[in-house]
Amino acid sequence: MARRLRLVLAATVAAAALALSGCNTGGEPGGTVTESPSATQTATAGPTPTPTEAPAYVPASASGRAQNVPVPVLPDVAKTETKEGLEAFARYWFELLTYGYETGDTNQISAITSTDCTMCERAKEVQRGWHSEGRWLEGGRVRVPAVSTTFRVAADGNYQVAVQVSQEAMSYYDADGSLDSTEPKTTDSGSLMLVVFKNGSWFVNTIEPIVG
Repeated sequence: MARRLRLVLAATVAAAALALSGCNTGGEPGGTVTESPSATQTATAGPTPTPTEAPAYVPASASGRAQNVPVPVLPDVAKTETKEGLEAFARYWFELLTYGYETGDTNQISAITSTDCTMCERAKEVQRGWHSEGRWLEGGRVRVPAVSTTFRVAADGNYQVAVQVSQEAMSYYDADGSLDSTEPKTTDSGSLMLVVFKNGSWFVNTIEPIVG
């Protein structure tokens, strides 16, 4: 800061010296000395603010719960009633499911999912329960290797989306840090999402396992 101040003062003095030199070579005595815009800007400009970095994401571990978990963002294409939009929305929904396992926050997924979805309600119950009273979950990330839809409205009024899903191993920790139990990684399985487009957005009515 001291070095910057010295440079500013030097620029100001140099500007003043040039103005006085102009007076000695034929300028009107007592004339007004006008400071150049560049000198004024140099004298008043402050230091450039340093950008603030977002806190780093820390996954859950045996030492504690996940921190600074990024909130899934709905892609723009998923806001459209198109085949591509429906498939993008399905992937987004399972990203929210993973977010719930990491944080216990089920507000966003609840806003786009019917309470009639039994599987969904059971998952949210686990998420909320194991993120209360100091407990937490490690792992459980949901993977979606494939999504497909014919993009046709069925007789019941729903679009059907077939989703291939697997889930990473998950550990359950009590508030004192002790390991309560674990679940192994699941094998890939199929789920059928029944979805409608209403009020300008997608909404999940239910999700059922694909058997056979």
